[in-house]
Parts: sequence; structure tokens; C-alpha cells
Amino acid sequence: MKEERALKKKLEYLSVLPIVFALGLLIMCALFFGVGTKEGVIAVLIVATYILIMVIVYFRMRPVINSVLVNYSLEQGKIQKELLKELEVPYAILDTDGKIMWANKRFYSILGISGKKRIKKDIAMYFPELGPEVLSSEEKINMDIEYNEKFYNVMIKRVDLSRVFEESDKEEKGDDVVLALYLFDVTDLKRYMKENEDQKLVAGLLYIDNYDEVMDSLEEVRHSILTALVDRKINMYLGNVDAITKKVEQDRYFFVFRQKYLSVLKDDKFSILDDVKNIMVGNEIRMTLSIGIGSGTESFAEAYENSRVAIGLALGRGGDQVAVKHGDQVSYFGGKSAGTEKNTRVKARVKAQAFEELLENKDKVIIMAHQRPDADAFGSAVGIYRLVTTLGKKGHIVINEVTSAIKPLINSFKGSSIYGEDMIVTSEQAINLVDAGTLLVVVDVNRPSITECEELLSLVKTVVVFDHHRQSNEIISNATLSYIEPYASSACEMVAEILQYITVKPKIRPVEADAMYAGILIDTDNFLTKTGVRTFEAASYLRKCGADVTRVRKMFRSSMLELKERAQGISNSEIFMEIFALSYVEPDAESDAPTVVAAKVANELLNVDGIKASFVVTEVDNVLYVSARSVDDVNVQVIMEKFNGGGHANVAGVQLKDTSKEDFFEELKTLLAEMYKEGDI
Repeated sequence: MKEERALKKKLEYLSVLPIVFALGLLIMCALFFGVGTKEGVIAVLIVATYILIMVIVYFRMRPVINSVLVNYSLEQGKIQKELLKELEVPYAILDTDGKIMWANKRFYSILGISGKKRIKKDIAMYFPELGPEVLSSEEKINMDIEYNEKFYNVMIKRVDLSRVFEESDKEEKGDDVVLALYLFDVTDLKRYMKENEDQKLVAGLLYIDNYDEVMDSLEEVRHSILTALVDRKINMYLGNVDAITKKVEQDRYFFVFRQKYLSVLKDDKFSILDDVKNIMVGNEIRMTLSIGIGSGTESFAEAYENSRVAIGLALGRGGDQVAVKHGDQVSYFGGKSAGTEKNTRVKARVKAQAFEELLENKDKVIIMAHQRPDADAFGSAVGIYRLVTTLGKKGHIVINEVTSAIKPLINSFKGSSIYGEDMIVTSEQAINLVDAGTLLVVVDVNRPSITECEELLSLVKTVVVFDHHRQSNEIISNATLSYIEPYASSACEMVAEILQYITVKPKIRPVEADAMYAGILIDTDNFLTKTGVRTFEAASYLRKCGADVTRVRKMFRSSMLELKERAQGISNSEIFMEIFALSYVEPDAESDAPTVVAAKVANELLNVDGIKASFVVTEVDNVLYVSARSVDDVNVQVIMEKFNGGGHANVAGVQLKDTSKEDFFEELKTLLAEMYKEGDI
């Protein structure tokens, strides 16, 4: 376009040049008149003759010049059109609606249409990815598509033809806009890239979750039989994907295989988990596995590091599952069973001693739990508070909102003169208290986004986490000490164990023991769910410290309003697929803890014969709170993770913003049907 404009200007200069010369000659004639009249007249006659000849030549040559230029341009257009037709790069011109106006032979051959026919369909009929929303973009489009088992890189550029037809140099928007489309075949490139990706090595770690517990439940003469059967199952399974397997310890394996087989294992949903659980040679406890796989990295060292992170996530979620860390993405498989309780307290003792060492160099401890804390969150925070104050440190508990779930417990502390007014602080006050000697303890939560004050995690250098919820992809990454045990019934149970292993034994006051006992009581639904030997041992310890069952029961008696709300929730329930109960609770204007009511309704619905899982929702401040509960082998934590939630295998939940209960239940029903069909729950 620039060359054409330059040529046009040159032609204009050539046509104007004779006129300029004529004007110059006329000026010279005026000078000749100064010399003499005769000389001036002769000069005028010569100039007039020159002008006459130039006019005659111009009018005679103009048609010839125009004809030559037109023929030249037509020939150039034909050549360009022929070149475009024979161009090996598929090329087409579209209007702004996506209708194909013209295409070259290569483009026709890709579509499988004869070049003699005119394409009448829109481009989206052949390439659905190129819909109106894509073509309407003002920017240059560059994307990959698949057509007839081949891959193409598509480039689309908007061309304004108004510059061709108008004299103005400025581009104007109008109806003269077309889309130039190019297709580049990248099938071979994609294949080579995939082959290169498939040949990368994937690292994996396989741990037997409950090796000691299983062996303890089995006769010694059968230990070798069980070990041999498990080894054979693992080696045969990994041998099917051409893996190299090495047993590094009696309950740990390391393996390597090519990345192309990873999809095979995923499609199989890692059936080795169920295969090993089905091995029974007289053992009372089924053996479970945890697998961590690292992939999607440039080096094998990075893949191995990813596998270490993945196995940590699998174990942190309770075991009996596979965690695959592909680059920054983590996916989980299995995890249908609840975590296996370990009778040994070695880990609790080690964590307690490490926590005590961290406290030695600190003079202030800030304790926080999750938003809208419940009895377990407050009770575990109180246990840590008693520990740090016993060691001579200043303690503060962060609570922004006191709901009816913890109001009776907090009132029991406010009525005592032993506890100062700064025992409970808000987020703003806690931020102002932070200094170099501050330690932050996070209890009953391991997701930073739902803590009482997420800002504290970045302000405090030393962070300790005590939690019993399964880990998700969102974790507190800067924790100096992390003690997460999904098998534990509650955070209060974990803190009660830690208190027993501290060098300076804290003397738990009855009001503090009540708070911790209440946390265990609420989280286990009166010791009906997720209880183990260590749960009752922790409760026994708290009873020795002065916890009063009657006093705690009086604190958490329901009001008439709450009973009506619970009755409403049960009345609103419906049965889905004969094993799932779905319901909702419309919170009363006077109720300040509708989420607690929803949780209680979910627990009560499990008492219905045949119900394996219940899901109850309630809405507060445009946030939908979902309480999920289950019995038997349904893992509600896996279900809630699909909505970016979490929890335990039998107790889980999620908070959804700007989502109606109708939309949630519709999505939940679809998800439950799919997961049940696939055997994922």
C-alpha cells in the first residue's frame, strides 16, 4: 500500500513538472522584454509553441499511459491472485460474521471440498473454535485447533480495505473490514513435542500407611506371607507400565517410569490401592497405600522433589490415596476411606518437643483459628494459650466474631478475673502486637484464605500449624512447624496430647478443660463419629483436669429458635439416589449461628435408614455455607474438594460466594451421579 501511494505521487510530479517549466519560461520572457521588445516577442512565441506542444502530447499520451497502467495493475492482480491460489499455506478471506468469501486451493483441500464449488457455510461450521466471540476480537488472533485428526495453528488478522478505495490516508472503520485467515499445520510438531514429553522420567514414592498396625494384628508366622504378597502386587502393577521399582525400606518403595504411562495409571484410577486392601491372610486391619508422583518438570531431580511433595500431601490427607504433582498442578485419586488411627504417640511427642523449643526464644504468642470459629477452634486455642502462659509467655487469641457456637465458652472466661482483657483480640489488634519476638500458632485450619487474619501469616516469621483437617492444594507454605493429622477427631484432641508431653506440665484449669472437652464433643457429635482410642484417652485426660460433662452439656443446650430451625431443615430435606440427603436451612433474622444449625441438621439426617451422606446448606451475608456429613464408605471431603472446599472423610464443608442453593444442588446432583457411577465415592 505504501509503494502504491509513492508511485502515485511520482506520477503526479511528472504531470506537474512541464507546467512548472512553462511558468519558469514565462518569467524568462519578462526578462527578455527588459532587453528589447523584439527579443521579448520571440521568447513569448517560443514559450507559447512549447506549451502548445506539451498540451497536445499530454492529451494524446494520457489514454495510452492509463491503458498501460491499467493493464499492468490487472496483470499484477492476476499474478497475485494466482500466487495466493497456489500458495501452500491454507489461506481464506472472511467477512466479519465469519462467512468464507474466498479461499485458496490448499484451504479447499483441507476442508475436503472441490475447488470448483463455492463455500457457503460459515467458518464455525468447520472449526467450532472460531465462533463469533473469537472473530469479534479487535486484536490479532493466534490459537491452536484440531481438525480431521490434525492440529493447526490459526492466525486471523483484521484488514480494513477502506484505505484501498478512499483517498484519505487515515484508516476508517466501516463495512470494508475483512478477516485474513491462515492455517499452519503443526501436527508433526505436536507429535514430536508429545513424544519428547512422553519420554521424560516420572518419579514416584509409595508408602504403606499402616504397616506396623497391620503386622501387630497378624500372627508372626504370616508376616512374610503378607509382605511377599504385597511386594508381588506392587511389582506386578508397576511392571505393567515398564517401571523400575526399588524397595528402600520395609514399608517404602521408590519407582521410575516414562511419563507416557501416567495417563494409563490415571485411567485405571490406581487400582493398586484396592488390590492391596483386598489382601487378607488373617490380618484384622486392611493394608493401605499412599503414592506420590512427580511429573511435568524439565529435570528428573525436580520430578523427584515433586514426588516428595506429593507423598506429603497424600499422607497429610489421611493416606489411602494417590497425589500426582504435575508442575504446579496437583490431582488426587482414591482417598475413599478415612485415615487410619495410629496407636503410637511418637509423632505427638516429637512435635510437642519441637514446639517447646520454638517457644524458648519467643516472648509473645498469637493464636488464631478459622473464620467464624467453632468449639473445637476455640477449645484448641485455649489449650495452646494455657501452654504458652505456663511457659511464661504472653498469649493472645484472635477472634473477630463471637457466634452462639462459642459464646457460652467465652462467657465462662469473661466471668473470671484470672484472664485479662487482652486474652481475646481482634485482627487489627493482633497486627499491632506483632514484633520480632512473636510466634503465630494456627489451630483447626490449614488453609490460609479462611483463617481469622491471613495477613498475620506474612507478618510473623515463625508460624506453627496444628490441625486435623485433610490438606488441599492451598496450604500454609511458610510454617516452621506443621502437625497435621487427619485421623484425629479434633484439634482439641491433638492439643490435649501435646500438653502431656511438654517438659513443664501445664495445669489445666476446669474452665479450660471444659472448652477443650466441648471441642471434642462437638466435632465427634457426642463421640458418635470419627472417634478412636486416642480420642477417649484425650477426653479422659481432660476429665482428670476438671472437665465437667454436665456443665458442658448445659452450655450447648439448644434454644427453641434453634430447634425450630433444625426441624425446618429436616422438613426441607429430599432423598437423592436413595442414599444422599439434601436439605437447606433458612436462617432466622434473630439467629447468629445458622451454620451450626446446618451442621446439626446434616448430622441428624444420617440417622435416617439407608442414608450414607447428607448435604445441608444455609446462606449468610450472600455466602452459601455447606455442611457435608457421611457414614460408611462415602468420602464427603473428596466431594467438597470439587467445590474448592475440604474437611474430613466423614465431615466436610465449603463456603460459596454469589451462588444460589438451587444452582449448588443442581451441580451437586450431577457430581454425585457421576462420581457414584465411576466408583469415586
